[in-house]
Amino acid sequence: MTATDPVALTSALIRCPSVTPAEGGALTLLEQVLSDAGFTCTRADRDDVSNLFARWGDKGHEKTFGFNGHTDVVPVGDAAAWTHDPFGAEVVDGVMYGRGTTDMKSGVAAFAAAAIDFVRDTPPDGAVILTITGDEEGDAVNGTTALLDYMAGAGEKMSVCLVGEPTCPNHMGEMIKIGRRGSMTAWFTVTGVQGHSAYPHRANNPLNGMARLMDRLASHTLDSGSEHFDASTLAIVTIDTGNPATNVIPAQARAAVNIRFNELHSGASLTEWLQGEADRVAGDFGLKVEMEVKISGESFITPPGDLSELVSRAVQAETNQVPELSTTGGTSDARFVKAHCPVVEFGLVGKTMHQVDECVEVAQIHQLKSIYTRILKDYFA
Repeated sequence: MTATDPVALTSALIRCPSVTPAEGGALTLLEQVLSDAGFTCTRADRDDVSNLFARWGDKGHEKTFGFNGHTDVVPVGDAAAWTHDPFGAEVVDGVMYGRGTTDMKSGVAAFAAAAIDFVRDTPPDGAVILTITGDEEGDAVNGTTALLDYMAGAGEKMSVCLVGEPTCPNHMGEMIKIGRRGSMTAWFTVTGVQGHSAYPHRANNPLNGMARLMDRLASHTLDSGSEHFDASTLAIVTIDTGNPATNVIPAQARAAVNIRFNELHSGASLTEWLQGEADRVAGDFGLKVEMEVKISGESFITPPGDLSELVSRAVQAETNQVPELSTTGGTSDARFVKAHCPVVEFGLVGKTMHQVDECVEVAQIHQLKSIYTRILKDYFA
C-alpha cells in the first residue's frame, strides 16, 4: 500500500495558521487523517485551547507507546522580513519554509505518518497513542496537562512516551533529551520614598536596594552542576523604574530574574532562597520588597535505560550517529509527561526554530519518519 507521506502532511499543517492559541485547522486535519487510519480520536479541548488524543489498539494495554507534540506555533513577527510566505510551505532546493516547519509540525507529521503506516502494515500486540496539543508555545496550562487529565479520567495510559521536539543542534541524530532543567521567574517590586535627587536624605531610593538585591542574586553560585546537568543559572532579565526625570528619586523600582535549575534544587527551595535575600535587603535599606514567583516546570530526568537505549539504537541505525544523551535547552511538554510515564525527546535539527524564514530540509522529515518507524518496530518486536 502507499506509504503516508510526512512531507505532504507537514506541508498541509504549515498552511494551517495555528498561532497560539488558534487551532487554525491543524488538529482538525490530523483528527481526520488519524480517524481514517483507524485511530480512535477524542478532542480534549479546554478553555480556548484545542487538543487531540488518538489511540490505535486496546485501551489500557500494558504495552502502549506514546508520542507527544504540538501544532501551535509562535507569531510570524514582521511578515515583510520573510523571504517566503510563513504559511505557504514553499519548497526551494529541497528545503521547506514556513512557521512551524522545525518547531514542530514536521515532527508531528513524521510520528503521525510513522504510526499510521506501522499499525496498518504490522499491527502490533499493543497500542499506540498520539497526544497533540495546541498550547505548547503559550502558557501551556490547557495543553498537554489537559490531555493528561483527560487520560487519567478515561483510564488511558502510555507505557513510555517520545516527545518529538527538535533536539539536534547541528545535524540529524546528534542528540536525545533525557531530561530538562527546571524554569522559574521571579518579579520584584521595591518601594521606597520619592524625593528630589538633590536631597537624597529626604527620600529612600528603592534603586539602592534593588541594585544590592540584583547584585546578590547574580553573584551567587547556585551549584557546580551534577552528573547529568550543567550548573544552574540565574539571569537578570529586566530592571525598570519608569522614571524619565533625572532630578527625581523614584518611589518604586521593578526587576525580574529567570532561573534554569537542575535536580539539586526545586522551585520551592529556590523561592525560599529568593525570599530570604529580598527580606534581607528590605531590612538593610528600610524598604518594602515584594516578590511574585512563577514556576514553569521542575527539573527532571529519565535515567539512561531501556527507553533511551531503544531510541538511541534506532537513531544510530538510521543516521550512523551515536546520539548524546542531554538535558540542555529550555523547557518542553516532557516536563508534564514525566509524571505519567518515562519520557525522552528526539526530533529534528532546531537551528531555525522561531526565526524568520524558519525551514527544514525535506530529506530530514523523511529520515525522522524512518527513525520513528524503527522505534515502533523495535519496541513491539
